[in-house]
Amino acid sequence: MALFSNGKSEGSIDVAAEPITTFIAAGATLDGPFTAKESTRVDGIINGNVTIGGSLIIGQEAKIVGTVTAANLFLAGEIQGNVSVPQGKVEISDTGKLIGDLAAKTLVIDENAIFQGKCQMTTEKTSAELAKERAQAN
Repeated sequence: MALFSNGKSEGSIDVAAEPITTFIAAGATLDGPFTAKESTRVDGIINGNVTIGGSLIIGQEAKIVGTVTAANLFLAGEIQGNVSVPQGKVEISDTGKLIGDLAAKTLVIDENAIFQGKCQMTTEKTSAELAKERAQAN
């Protein structure tokens, strides 16, 4: 099963490891903030901020207008708003469109994808950096 129904493979992240527990189908419109603890797929429209505890998959026909926060993001549709995935991975497919600022640890943008905004790459400190900070604190 392809993530975005465009014949491409699912990419490097194993979606089977995180089952999708919430699904907003094509044709559905949700007005207001939306929160889910587990991985979620959106094929409809959400007008409001979105907070997902797991991975968020945005289908080709889906659209979100609002701030998005998730553990990982796979974007084949459209987001108009800032995106925060500070410890995870953002993948924007060739049909994806992000109009807003982005904060992520890892970013993959396919050819022909659209991204208008600023990008801040977040980093985790390496064990050497942590050891150095601890040594300086003592």
